[in-house]
Amino acid sequence: MFAPGPMGYDRAITIFSPDGRLFQVEYAFEAVKKGWTTLGIKSNEGVVLAVEKRQVSPLMEGMEKIKKIDEHVGLAFAGLSSDARILIDQARIYAQIHRLVYGEPIPIELLAKKICDIKQAYTQHGGVRPFGVSFLIAGVDDRGPHLVGTDPGGTYVNYKAHAIGSGGQAALEVLEKNYRSTLSLEDSMRLAVLAMDRAIEGGVSIEKIELAYVNVKDKVFKQLTEAELAKIIEEFKR
Repeated sequence: MFAPGPMGYDRAITIFSPDGRLFQVEYAFEAVKKGWTTLGIKSNEGVVLAVEKRQVSPLMEGMEKIKKIDEHVGLAFAGLSSDARILIDQARIYAQIHRLVYGEPIPIELLAKKICDIKQAYTQHGGVRPFGVSFLIAGVDDRGPHLVGTDPGGTYVNYKAHAIGSGGQAALEVLEKNYRSTLSLEDSMRLAVLAMDRAIEGGVSIEKIELAYVNVKDKVFKQLTEAELAKIIEEFKR
């Protein structure tokens, strides 16, 4: 019988290493770690998402890293944008099918589960590779506000606050130190800016971050305008 050499575990998605690891899945996690800093904060009033923006080229227009999925839910991502695009399109389809079939917005955790079902399937078939992207999904449904994180292995976790990407660890330290469940939505935005300021080289500016939120009052996912974002950053830098 053919036995894979030492590199067989490294190359084949369907072969476990002797210590129970799938190296291709672990490499997909590394792609997320190299992504742009992304964070989310949940409070009783809603959920805030913040994402780092980088000017890759002076000739390239900005790339949006926060996407609306349905009226009540959106997401931010770290990792490969091409992988994210495929899953975001599928998430939008799931959301619309649920509205058509059940006449109500899709529950946030159900949406996360469906996306993770796709991610997990791509960890156990030959000829494919895992999705090198992680999402932070923010939304409000009948059960209240939700912040759900997904990873390349197909796992999803509910968070109070979380950060991913290249500056994720620095942002997490700020969140762990300053997070309180009693934060207002406005306080959550200020905390998001503080965490991003610590995580981004050179600190925050209107050119370097995006912010979005969904509140429990109207259950509508909204992205901050440049004027609204500038006001928050100005207050933070005083």
